[in-house]
Amino acid sequence: MGLRGLPCMCLLSLLTLQAVAAQGSPTSNPKGGKKRMAVDAAADGVVIRNLKVNCKVTSRFAHYVITSQVINSADTAKEVSFNVEIPKTAFISDFAITADENTFTGDIKDKVTAWKQYRKAAISGENAGLVRASGRTMEQFSIHIMVGPQSKATFRLTYEEVLRRKLMQYDIVIKVKPKQLVQHFEIDVDIFEPQGIRNLDVEASFLPKKLAAQLIKKSFSGKKGHVLFRPTVSQQQTCPTCSTTLLNGDFKVTYDVNRDNVCDLLVANNYFAHFFAPQNLRKLNKNVVFVIDISTSMEGQKVRQTKEALHKILGDLRPGDHFDLVLFGSAVQSWKGSLVQASPANLEAAQNFVKQFSLAGATNLNGGLLMGIEILNKAQQSHPELSNHASILIMLTDGEPTEGVTDRTQILKNVRDAIKGRFPLYNLGFGHDVDLNFLEVMSLENNGRVQRIYEDHDATQQLQGFYEQVANPLLRDVELLYPPEAVSDLTQHRHKQYYEGSEIMVAGRIADHKLSSFKADVRAHAEGQEFMTTCLVDEEEMKKLLRERGHMLENHVERLWAYLTIQELLAKRMKLEGKEKANVSAKALEMSLAYQFVTPLTSMTVRGMADQDGLEPIIDKPLDDSLPLEMVGPRKTFMLEASQPAPTHSSLNIEKLPDQVTSVDADPHFLIHVPQKEDTLCFNINEEPGVVLSLVQDPDTGFSVNGQLIGDKAGSPGKPEGSYFGRLGIANPATDFQLEVTPQNITLNPGSGGPVFSWRDQAFLRQNEVLVTINRKRNLVVSVEDGGTFEVVLHRVWRGSAVRQDFLGFYVLDSHRMSARTHGLLGQFFHPFDYKVSDLHPGSDPTKTDATMVVKNRRLTVTRGLQKDYRKDPRHGAEVTCWFIHNNGDGLIDGVHTDYIVPDIF
Repeated sequence: MGLRGLPCMCLLSLLTLQAVAAQGSPTSNPKGGKKRMAVDAAADGVVIRNLKVNCKVTSRFAHYVITSQVINSADTAKEVSFNVEIPKTAFISDFAITADENTFTGDIKDKVTAWKQYRKAAISGENAGLVRASGRTMEQFSIHIMVGPQSKATFRLTYEEVLRRKLMQYDIVIKVKPKQLVQHFEIDVDIFEPQGIRNLDVEASFLPKKLAAQLIKKSFSGKKGHVLFRPTVSQQQTCPTCSTTLLNGDFKVTYDVNRDNVCDLLVANNYFAHFFAPQNLRKLNKNVVFVIDISTSMEGQKVRQTKEALHKILGDLRPGDHFDLVLFGSAVQSWKGSLVQASPANLEAAQNFVKQFSLAGATNLNGGLLMGIEILNKAQQSHPELSNHASILIMLTDGEPTEGVTDRTQILKNVRDAIKGRFPLYNLGFGHDVDLNFLEVMSLENNGRVQRIYEDHDATQQLQGFYEQVANPLLRDVELLYPPEAVSDLTQHRHKQYYEGSEIMVAGRIADHKLSSFKADVRAHAEGQEFMTTCLVDEEEMKKLLRERGHMLENHVERLWAYLTIQELLAKRMKLEGKEKANVSAKALEMSLAYQFVTPLTSMTVRGMADQDGLEPIIDKPLDDSLPLEMVGPRKTFMLEASQPAPTHSSLNIEKLPDQVTSVDADPHFLIHVPQKEDTLCFNINEEPGVVLSLVQDPDTGFSVNGQLIGDKAGSPGKPEGSYFGRLGIANPATDFQLEVTPQNITLNPGSGGPVFSWRDQAFLRQNEVLVTINRKRNLVVSVEDGGTFEVVLHRVWRGSAVRQDFLGFYVLDSHRMSARTHGLLGQFFHPFDYKVSDLHPGSDPTKTDATMVVKNRRLTVTRGLQKDYRKDPRHGAEVTCWFIHNNGDGLIDGVHTDYIVPDIF
C-alpha cells in the first residue's frame, strides 16, 4: 500500500513534460491491463502550482533540476503524473517525491539489485522499468502516484550531461509541454565559462519571435551568462479567454565561448579539464570517398533523399579536395576507381553519375567498404602530395550484409586490417533495419563514429548536417600529451582529425603535489606545417575562479571527468569480449555507482514507495541500439552471472557454426542434415493453422520444443493457404525454464508471469544452465549446458515477400549432447542413421531426378530438389540441395505425422 493506505501506482512511461490527472479508479482494458483516462487537469481538481527548470552550466558540464508541485484540491484521491523529456546523452543522478509530508528519494544500484522490480514491470506489459527513447535525441521519463484529497505532491528530478560543441555552438535543449496553464512557470539557465562567453541566443519554438523577445530575458558578460523565462498565466494563454497553453515545444539556449587563447586548462581539486578548439587555422584539403548502399531496400524515398544529399555535398567540395564514389549492391562498382580532384568538370560529372545510378540486388557491405579503403590507401601511397590531406571514409547503408562476406566478425577484421588506423570511418545507418551496434563497433575501431539517419521528410538535411560536421578538417593526428608522472586516468587524448566548429575535450586526475609540473603539450599536423603548443596552468587564475564559483566548480570538473570516463568505458566495452569486456564493464559500473549516475549498468529505485506487493518503482537508462541489455546477478533468476561476461555477436555468431544444420522453416519445410553422408533429406508437413507439432522431445531430461502453426494472412487467389510456425515453446523442466517465442515477443516463464522482451531488444539472459541471446530484429539463440543449442530466426513481412504473415524458423545448431532417446519431428534425427539411394532416373518432372531410397527398412521414391536455409539471410535464404520425401515425410519419420500433434506448446 502507498501513503496513508492509498495505493502507490508507479510507472515509467512514454510522455512529455507535463502533469496530468486521471480518474482515481483506472478502468480495465480487454487485455487485462490498466487504462488511464486522461481528463482536464484543472476541471478534475488537479493543477500544477509550479514547474521550474533550473540549469547550471560550469565549463560545459550541465546540471539540471526540474521541480514540479501538483495540487489535488478534490475531495477524493487522484492519480497524477510527472513526465519529463531529457537528452539521450544525459545521466539521471537524483529523483525525489514529497507527498503528504513524506519524502521518497532515489537510490542508485546495480541492475541486479533492482531486477525484481524490472521483472514485475515486464510481466505487467507496461515496460514500467524503463525510461523510453523519445524521438531522435530525447528520452521520456514518467512516474505516476496517487495523491490524497486536499493534498499536494512535489517531484524533483536531477540529470547531468557534458555539452558537446557542434557547428560553432553548445546547445541546451529543454522540452516544454505542461498541457495546462501553470501558476508559477520558470526556466532559469545560469552559465559560467572561464574563457568568457562570446555569444548567447535563445529560441522558443512555441513562441512568435516578437513575443519571445518580450518574455525571455537573456544577458551575458565576461564569464557569466543568464537566461530567464518566467511567463505569467495570462502570457501562457493561447488567447485572452482560452484555458489552453502556448507552452508546447523546445526551449533552446545556444552559446559559444571566446577562443582568444588556444590553451584552456581548468584545474580544481586534483582534477583537470582541457578544452582544445584552436581558431584561425587554414582548412586542410581532404581525400573523401563516399561508399553508398544501392541494394533494392533503398528504393523509394531513401534513394531519392540520398541522391539529393550527395548532389549538395559534392557541390560543397573545395577545389583542393579529392574524391570518389563507391556503390555496393550485389556487386560493387566505383565511379572512377581512384581519387580525382574536385574540379567543376569532375563535380558535374559526379553529380550526373549520382543522378543516374539505379538500385541492384543485395548488400555487399564488405566489398563496398574494402573498395573505398583501397582507393584511399592507393592515393596516399601513389601520390605523395595527397598524403598530407585529411582522408575520410563515409559509408551509408540501410540494411545488413547479405552478399559476399556476411560474417560480421570477419567484416570488422577486414576493415580494421585494411584501414590500419590511417583515417576515420564514419558509418551512417539509414532507418531502423540497420544493425547500429555492428556499425558503431566498426566506426569505433576505426577512429570514427556512427549516426542514425531517420526515415523522415528531412533525411536529406540529416545527411547534409552530418557531413557539415566533418567537412572542414583543420588538424590531423592530434595528440594532447601530459606528464605521465603527474596525471592518471586520462580520457581519450588522441584524435585522427579535428574539425572546424567542434572541440576536443580531455579530462584526468592530477597526482598530489604535482600541479606545479602539470602541463599539456599539443602536437598535430596542420595545413602546410606542424602544429605545436604547450599549455600551462595559471594558478592565480584558478584561485580566482574558485573564489567566483566555489564548490560548484570543483564538483563539476570532477563530475565532467567521471561522465567522460563512463561514456568512454561504455563505448570501449562494445569492442571487447570475455574477461576484457567484463573488466571494463566492472569499472564502468563502479564509477556509475560512485558518482550516482543512472547508466545502462545501473538502476535507481525510489526508496519507501513500495506498492501493495512491496515493490519499489525503478528508473533505468534506456537501451540504445548500440548497447545490449545485460543483467548481472545471482543464480535462480533469469540473468547473467557477474562472473560470466555477456556473449557477443562474434561469440555466438551463427556463421561460425556448420554450414548445414537440421531445421524447419517457411511453409513448413523440414531439412534433415546427415553429416556422415554429407547430404540432406527434406520433407514438408501439411497441417491446419492452430495445430501444435512436437519438434524435439528428450524423455531423459524433459527438454522439449513444440511449434504452433499459423496461416498466411492473404494468399494468392486460388492458391492453398500456407502454414508457418507462429509460436514456439522451448522448455527445460529440470531448471523450471520455459520460453515462448512469437514474431512479436519473447516471454520467459509465461505460466508464472515472467518478463516479456521485444524483438527490438538486444539481450543476453541466463537462468541456471540455460542461456538465451536475443539479437535485435534478427534471431535468438538458446543454449543448454549438457544439452543442445538452437536458433530461432525471425521472418518479417517485407516488400516483395510472397508471405503476408510474420513467422519463425527453428534451427538445431548443436545436438550431440542430447540423449539417444530424443524424439520429435526433428529430434529423432539427432543421432546417426543410415540410408541408401539408388536407381537415379528422370521423374515426372523432367527437370528433377527421382531415385529409390532405402531407409529404416522401407523403400521410398524420393526426388532431388532444393529448399532454403534462412539463418544468414532471412529474406532470401541460401539454397540447399536435398532428397525430398513425399507425403508428409511418410516412411522417413517414425509413425505418421499426426502422431506428433500435441495439445499445447508446453
